[in-house]
Parts: sequence; C-alpha cells; structure tokens
Amino acid sequence: MDKLPIYQSEPQATQRHTRNPWRKLRLLTTCALACSITYSVRTFSVLNSSEELSESSHLPLNAHDTLHKCNRLKVLPTPPKDFHLRTVSDRYEPGTPTVLLKNATIWTGHGPGFGVVHGDVLLSKGIVKAIGDISSQDLKDHDEVDVVYLNGEWVTPGIVDIHSHLGVDSAPHLEGSDDTNSLKGITQPWLRSLDGINTHDDAYRLSISGGVTTANILPGSANAIGGQAFPIKLRPTHERSVSSMLLEPPYSMDTFRIDPSLPPRWRQMKHACGENPTRVYSGSRMDTIWSFRQAYETARKIKQEQDDYCDRALAGDWNGLGAFPEDLQWEALVDVLRGRVKVHTHCYEATDLDGLVRYERLGHPPAVALFATNSRYKREAYRGSEFAPRILSDNDIQVIMKSDHPVLNSRHLLYEAQQAFYYGLSEDLAIASVTSTPAAVLGMSHRIGFIKAGYDAGMFSNIVIWDSHPLALGATPKQVYIDGIKQINNAHTVKKPAVFQESPRTPNFDKERADALKFDGLPPLEVQQTDEATVMFTNVGSLFVKNGSSISQIFITNADNKDGVSVLAHKGQVIVCSDHGSCPLNMVSHAKQIDLEGGSIAPALITFGSSLGLEHIEAEDSTNDGTVIDPLNTGVPSIVGGDGAIIRAVDGLQFSSRDALLAYRAGVTTGVVAPVSAGFLSGLSTYFDTGAPHGLSKSAVIQDVAALHVTIGKTSKPSVSTQIAALRNLLLGNTKGDLADQIDRVIEGEIPLVINAHGADVLASLIRLKEEVETETGSHLRIVFSGATEAHLLAKEIGQANIGVILNPSRPFPAEWRSRRILPGPPLTQKNALTVLMENHVTVGFGIEEKWSARNLRFDLAWAAIEAGNAISRTDALAVGSVNIEKLLGVNGAAASDLIATRSGTLLEFSSKVVAIISERKEAVELI
Repeated sequence: MDKLPIYQSEPQATQRHTRNPWRKLRLLTTCALACSITYSVRTFSVLNSSEELSESSHLPLNAHDTLHKCNRLKVLPTPPKDFHLRTVSDRYEPGTPTVLLKNATIWTGHGPGFGVVHGDVLLSKGIVKAIGDISSQDLKDHDEVDVVYLNGEWVTPGIVDIHSHLGVDSAPHLEGSDDTNSLKGITQPWLRSLDGINTHDDAYRLSISGGVTTANILPGSANAIGGQAFPIKLRPTHERSVSSMLLEPPYSMDTFRIDPSLPPRWRQMKHACGENPTRVYSGSRMDTIWSFRQAYETARKIKQEQDDYCDRALAGDWNGLGAFPEDLQWEALVDVLRGRVKVHTHCYEATDLDGLVRYERLGHPPAVALFATNSRYKREAYRGSEFAPRILSDNDIQVIMKSDHPVLNSRHLLYEAQQAFYYGLSEDLAIASVTSTPAAVLGMSHRIGFIKAGYDAGMFSNIVIWDSHPLALGATPKQVYIDGIKQINNAHTVKKPAVFQESPRTPNFDKERADALKFDGLPPLEVQQTDEATVMFTNVGSLFVKNGSSISQIFITNADNKDGVSVLAHKGQVIVCSDHGSCPLNMVSHAKQIDLEGGSIAPALITFGSSLGLEHIEAEDSTNDGTVIDPLNTGVPSIVGGDGAIIRAVDGLQFSSRDALLAYRAGVTTGVVAPVSAGFLSGLSTYFDTGAPHGLSKSAVIQDVAALHVTIGKTSKPSVSTQIAALRNLLLGNTKGDLADQIDRVIEGEIPLVINAHGADVLASLIRLKEEVETETGSHLRIVFSGATEAHLLAKEIGQANIGVILNPSRPFPAEWRSRRILPGPPLTQKNALTVLMENHVTVGFGIEEKWSARNLRFDLAWAAIEAGNAISRTDALAVGSVNIEKLLGVNGAAASDLIATRSGTLLEFSSKVVAIISERKEAVELI
C-alpha cells in the first residue's frame, strides 16, 4: 500500500500559478509530504497542418488513416467543443426521474470565492440543467419531478478521491482480492488498474455514504512505474461491469470506439519514488531514478521515430516509409511525453522530488495530495506536518486531500478536509481539496467537481446534500446523487442545531505553522511547567470532572454570562470561583492568568490499542520495541522462561516519541499499551504518561501492570478453535511460571483479561468460555473485548455477560472477513455500535489502530456523540475516552487525575484548542 503523495496539470479555476516550480521544493520537503504529486509532462511543439501530397507520390492504402494519426499526435486532451451543449448525459440511465432540490445553500466550486449561492438545483437526464430560482415554467417539459425541500441545507459537488485503491485492494481482504501491485518488473506502464477492479468490493456503498462519487483507482507504489489508473463512478450500473463504471474512458482503450475526429481524453498513470520501490526491488534511489530514465528513454526513442515518420508522411515522402512505428507496451509512456497523461507520483522527500522535477519538464508546479494528520509511519513521513495544506496553499500550490483507500477509509475523506481546515487551510480551499481541485487535476473538471448550469450544463449531476456545513465535524450526507440517480435509500441522519449549518470556527495556529517551517517539519513538542504554583483560568464556559467511574458536569455558563467563571489551579488541584472577586485573594495575587474565552476544563483522555509507547517509527525496527514471540507458533526460549514466560510492556517503554507528544498536546495525557504481538499471546499492558521525557521522570510509569492481553482470530494458523483451546487451558490453571501467576490474578479478578477479537462467532465462543471457566473455578472474570467490530450483533449477550468492549476502530470498516458485518451508522443505519452497546448496558471505550491517530481521540469521541444525537451526552462521550478505559483496563483512576483546559470551546468541539494541562499527579500546570 501507499500512504502516499501526488502531481498535477492544467490551469483551472482551482489552480494557482507560480513563476518558479523549483522554488517550491523546499516547501514540499518541509511539509514532509505524506503525499502524492500529480502532474502532466508538457511538450511545447506546435501542431502543423497537413501539407498537400505530391501528385507523384505513391500512396499506400492506409495513407488517409496514417495522415489522420500524424495530425493528431500533438493534439492535447480537451472536451469536444459542443460538450456543454448536450442535453442528455452519456451515463444517463433511462427512467431516472428529474430531481429539483429546493432552497439549498450551494457550494458551486466556481467563481469568486468558489461561489456559494442560495437557490435551487435541477437535475435531469444525468446533468445539471439549472441553478438558481427555478420556477414552475422551467419544469413544464418535465413529466415527473422529484422535489426535495432542503430549507437552506448545504449542497456540494460529489467528493472526488484522486488517490484510491478501491476495488483493487478489496474489502474484505481475501486471498486473490489484492490486485494493487505487480511484482513482475520495476517499470510497467502497460499495466492497467482497470483490469483488476473488483465490482463487488464492500467499500463502494460505504464510500458513497460518505459523499464520494468519483475515485481515481491507482495501481500501488511497489513499482517505479506501476501502470495506468482509471477514474470511476462508484454507483452500481445496470451492466454491473467495470467498463460501465469508467468516468471517461480514454479513446486508446481497446474495444472503446469513438469519433476519431474528437480531441483525445486525459489518461492517468502511477509512478513511485523513494523507499517503496527500493524495498520491493532491493535497490536504491539511484536504481529507481535510473529505471525512470531507462523507461523514458525507450519511450522517447519511439516518440522520435513517430515524429520523424510523420514529418515524412505529412511532406508526402512515402517511399520506403513502411508502417507507423508503435509499441503497445510503451504507448502510454509515449503519451506521457506528448502531454496527454496525468502522472500521479508517490513521493516524499527532497531528493526524490528534486530527482523527478530535474528529470521531467513541467509546465507549472505539481499539485500535492496528502493526508491531514497521518504521518510518521516511516522515515520518509517522519517530518509530516498537519500544517502542510495551509503552507502549500500559501505558496500557490494546489492542495488535495486523499484517502489512499484502504489506508484511510475513503468514506471519511471529507474528514481529511475538515482537519486541514482546522489547522489553517481556508474554507473554500478545504472544500475544493476534495471536490473541484482533484477534478481539475484529473483533467475532468468539465464533468465533475463543480455545480454549473448554462454553458456548463453538461456537468454530470454528482451532488451531495449534507445535514450540516461540509466542514462541520460529523457532517453526513442526507442524499448522494451520481449521474442524477439517488444512491441512499431511507437515509438516517440526526437533526442538528442551526449552528452546524454555519462555517465552523477554528483556532489560530499561526505560531505552530511558522515553527513547522522554521524547524523543517520537526518543531519542539515538549511542554513546560509554569513557574507559578497557581494559575487562574478566567472566562471558563464549562467544567467537567471525574466522579468515581463517571464524568460529572460541575457547571456550564449560559450565553448571558459573557465573562464565564474563574477556576484556580493550585499544584494541580482546582478551585471554582463564581467570579474573579470570589477567589482567595492570597492565591489570586500571585497567579498567572489565562483567558479561556468561553472555553472549558475537562478530564484528560487515555489512548489504547496502538503501539504508542513502544514505537517511534512503525517501519523502522531500530526505533521500536519489536514483536513478542508467540508460543502457539514457535517455542519460547528457556532463557526467557519457556512457555511459562509472560512479556511486560513496561520493560519496553519508549518515551518522547513525536506521536506521544502530539497526543499529550491534544489532551491525551496517558496511555495503556500491550506488548506488540502477531499471534495469540501478547502479555501484560502498562499505563504510562504520554508527555514524560524518559522512563525515570516523575510518574512516567503510572502503573506497571494494567491487564493481560491475548488475541483470537487475527490469524487462522493455528486454528481459531486451537487458540480458544489454549485460552481455556490457561484459564483452567494448566500452565506454569510467571504466566501462571498472572493467570491466577485474572481468575481472582485482580487484573482484567483483554481479548482482541472481531467476529461475532468468535465473541460468542468467548462468552461461552467465560461462563464455563467461571462455573469451573467459582470466580468472576473481568473480560474485555478489544476490536469487537461485530460486537453489536451480540450486544444483549455481551451486556448480560458483564463484558466490556473497546471499539477499535471507533468508525468500523469491513477490512477482514470476521469484521465484515459492521454497523456503519448514519446515513446507512440509524444507530452505530456505540449506541447499541450502551443501550445494552455495556461499558464501552474507544481505541485506535495506529499511533498517529491518538491526537485525534477527542474528535473521534465528538463525532460519535454528534452521530448519536441526544442518545449520548457530552459527559458520556468524555467517559468513553477516559474513565471507561480506566475501568475496563484495570487502571487506578486516582493516578490519572489530569485536567485539560481548552480555549474557545470544549475538548469535544472543533473550535477549541488545548492550551494547558492541569496535573494533580505532577502537582503542576503545563502550558501548550
């Protein structure tokens, strides 16, 4: 898989220009491109008209076709001149009703400020017919009209995912379902993702439910040149074929016939540089760049032969000319040199970017497609910055947010744009980054990415109706139209407050953005304790505190109280004052004052489920603790303790990783981590401080042992039944050594047993096992299901068995067979797994799969609460990320009494920014 980058092409409404593309390289590097760059290689020769043939020339039988081919060699892709005059889409499905969207707030993607207008949208025969005030007279020619009253709700173009492997890296992942990469050679421009797309991928429906209407399906990044990519529409077609899903098939496709007088259509191709191809082909960057040079030299020679051939043919010199020189394997790369291909290149670092720009001739700076916060998973991504989108846009570089599906679930591609907006990208460019900008970059802005009428009425009607402003956290489609066809039946959404229809407020990150540039993407992240023993937080809008195993709201101010309440923090403990004057004078006089501007103070969050605390860079073994030996697959050395050994995560803790420090700065001040295991037995988790500088600092290790962890069903070798038999054997006391001692603690209820499992069938067997062991031993087991994607299917039984659940991931995806029966939540289902489990009295926490996402836990919690409507309160949501985790994982809550101060909103709001950590265990206040 990628976790990539991207390049770009033609000047469009969403593209800005710069005088010097070379000047941008340092900026690209500073932003540590977890991105791909998309560009089109330009040639600048001019098309000459055909000359009259000499009467004395001896014409071959195919002379007319040859001359036509020669005249078209230098024609660049563009829509036909009459494209926008058509009245019926070439993708129109007969019987599709006309749709009138009444009273919408329309983000058109076109015009000054990208054009927000208020009015109606008329969709008919697969195209946008009109925008604005549409009267009954305008509808006189339409027999059947489906009228949808929107009451001012937001409408945008369908989301365009420019970098996806949807359909070639399929869900659920099964043997033979991965057609992402070929390992047959380092440069293979003749391969086509089209030939590997699975039309039965479970993710199509999910992605559509997130507003994605178009995806560019790329080969993977294992090769320097991985092959040709194809943009597709995600809706199921009548034919149910891959070919019928293609957005605009290139005329060069076999079996695709079109009027040869029309200009060519854009093609797409995948390149990759840096670590990915060198890992697969055991080479170096020098080898990869040489492979580019070698492949392009082959294509250049063919192009030159074609140009020379056509020079003679157009001059009427047919003697001995022979056949037109071409090679099916290299024709797509020849088209790259002719400026007819958008090249999408997986690329991260300065040397790679420089190598490509040095080798290719670009007409303008490449566009950049990247993740919002997904970084640091390998050395190349280590300098990744959340401020990259804003920095790039400030320097006139087109910004696109991508999913690299299934690296990120493309259903939530809009969330990438929301995060980019949160960290400083402008509102228009954030929405454009997943709509109009990728459409323009693909060369498809005449079809997708905009909502236009009049001359531009030829637009495909790919429309999304949102239940809130598109950049509001948790924005959910109420309906998605692809080619004018409604895609969601009985959409489930919750009614949101009016404020959700407004442009969200976001914090100011100017200093952090400047530091990202100043420190080449690696600004200092450590926080400093204040010198003052007391800090006064003024204008506090709300206060939440722990109350045993729950969260209580102490106060929340109303709109009339503009000054809020003051809260004193003295050595990590807080004192609430009704106003500034009611605070103890002896403390106030020496206190540092921090205005929260209506913000909040709430309990800190806890992260669990990833390797955070044991890893710095996932793909770099030298930076990690490593993987434990699994006794079911290989013998454990006697020096370790043999089969009776138990591994403790506390022994492998690593502090001051960038992911841990970013989590700390985002209000996730503690974490629970278990030893990393690829098999059955993991070991004992530990509870640690994410902000600690080293293992011997004050309260770095908060609790040596939290729980015992095993995994069932991650692999079927040995069988799942064998794994459960092993667990039964352990719980019935048939073991020895340190492992036996820890099993005794589980049996006695002293520590919980955390079982990582996803499938409902596995969970059912484990529920029966719990009952069996408790009957046999007379004990009460504290069992927690982690992962638990299909737990909603057994919510009642899990609740009755008094088993806790940590949902990981919190937003489900059918990645594997045993996790395919997800409860997706709105708009596909009314409820999500969290609400169903809570309704059945199950204690639920949220986990994360990858350590970079620990910083986003507060947004995960907020999203779930928004999605649930009134079913989950703020205190409930905070508990899912704090006290519930403590309870489930055997953590001593008294040791985790940190509070988080946020400015301009609560910890769960997009408007807020963490500004301080009030730590009772450190007896200090730390400022962010």
